[in-house]
Amino acid sequence: MYSELDCIDYARQVFDKIPRRTIYVWNAILRALTLAGYGVDALGLYREMNRIGMPCDRFTHTYAIKACVVSESITTSLLEKGKEIHGRILRHGYETHVHIMTTLLDMYAKFGNVSYASYIFDGMPDKNVVSWSAMIACYAKNERPLEALNLFHEMVYEISDLSPNSVTMVNVLQACAALAALEQGRMMHCYILRRNLDSILPVTSALMTMYSRCGKLEVTQKIFDQMDKRDVVSWNTLISSYGIHGFGMKAVRVFEEMLSRGIKPSAISFVSVLGACSHAGLADMGKRLFDSMTEQHGISPSVEHYACLVDLLGRANRIKEAAKVIEEMKIKPGPKVWGSLLGSCKIHGNVELAERASTQLFKLEPANAGNYVLLADIYAEAGMWYEVKRVKQLLEAQGLQKVFGRSWIEVRRKIYSFMSVDELNPQIELIHALLAEFSEEMKQQGYTPRTELVLYDLEEKEKERILLGHSEKLAVGFGLINTRKGETIRITKNLRLCEDCHTMTKFISRFTGREIMVRDVNRIHHFRDGVCSCGDYW
Repeated sequence: MYSELDCIDYARQVFDKIPRRTIYVWNAILRALTLAGYGVDALGLYREMNRIGMPCDRFTHTYAIKACVVSESITTSLLEKGKEIHGRILRHGYETHVHIMTTLLDMYAKFGNVSYASYIFDGMPDKNVVSWSAMIACYAKNERPLEALNLFHEMVYEISDLSPNSVTMVNVLQACAALAALEQGRMMHCYILRRNLDSILPVTSALMTMYSRCGKLEVTQKIFDQMDKRDVVSWNTLISSYGIHGFGMKAVRVFEEMLSRGIKPSAISFVSVLGACSHAGLADMGKRLFDSMTEQHGISPSVEHYACLVDLLGRANRIKEAAKVIEEMKIKPGPKVWGSLLGSCKIHGNVELAERASTQLFKLEPANAGNYVLLADIYAEAGMWYEVKRVKQLLEAQGLQKVFGRSWIEVRRKIYSFMSVDELNPQIELIHALLAEFSEEMKQQGYTPRTELVLYDLEEKEKERILLGHSEKLAVGFGLINTRKGETIRITKNLRLCEDCHTMTKFISRFTGREIMVRDVNRIHHFRDGVCSCGDYW
């Protein structure tokens, strides 16, 4: 009873006073602690159960698995505890129990351990819709959207006695959004309508996100307008949708309308609206909204909020002010905060603060190669080639590898993937010839390839070849060859769009009369008639 009323302290006191505890009593306290987010405490009791020889049942193991991933910070030590529980589950013969194995799969997914999750899924003799949904979610949330879509199609077309539910559809829509796969997303929308799932709020919000990530902001707004009821998640989705497209003031107006209708903003509401202000360069507006969190809404800023504030100040070239925010933070700045500062230093070429931010990031995220690469890029643009070499040596000494650029494009409902300097596509010679033609035409109009972005000691011609082999350029070339004249080309990239690709895509949009949409890790770029919607500010 106390646990249902969120009185965990009282529940624990009652538990401690029970002299003879049955398995039902142990399971009750484990469930209460896990649901309340006290994962470490729950795991301590689970360990105590095993120490005193209390037999565990399927519920005990399920709560213990969930306890590993309910804490705010998911650490390596918690993963190790999860693996220990996995071992006990196998020793006690629960490997054929669908619910336990699905919970275990979900645990590994939340740790980002896709290979373990996939191994468990493949080894399950029986799978239900929850199992399939959990594996689809694992792929979708761990940057494997193509695998998520493929698994969904396998579920629908090969498993006749299973029907995707609302949770399945939310996860598969997330995969469509990640790939900017508009045609696939439309198919999912049709399925949702046929199954009468469109009245379920999480599904509707996922639909809004999918359409906005595919560049169809007007459809996102239409879905929102047609909703019979809306929760704060619906409003947050609309705010962030306008934000990533660069419509900062529109996002702020939606936020203000939400407040006027009596909807209490959540912490995510402020992440969404601050992000929108950042993309649109609305630094002063963003600062006022940040201050209003505590003053008007009683929300204490988290690391994510500070990261947004640092980002919006940094992008507006108020980098010293951003650095001062970090110095005066009431909580410890994490990788997101320092990463925002480093990203701003890349935009504005501030070497001094970049070195300061990267020093912190190397301590906090020693295995994140992206931080080393970003610092090397900053040095390269400043012409500091000795420092570029030093950072590259440091990267190699750590045994780290740069994350390679990868882009996706959907053509006639099929997803095509391109890696940088990709030679596997059967049309690669046609693509290279087309891009080389564009490059020569651009040079005649004053274009100079940004070869300083290539951090290798190579001849200029070889550097130009590498630039032309960037994954987003290959995807654009493929799209031009394989789509109808006048059709919008939609591309997703796993990294920030580089300056050279941005310049060339602007030219291609003017030269071909095509609209090209590219979504990178920061925002959505709409290229039309030689102009990008970001205003060259990303």
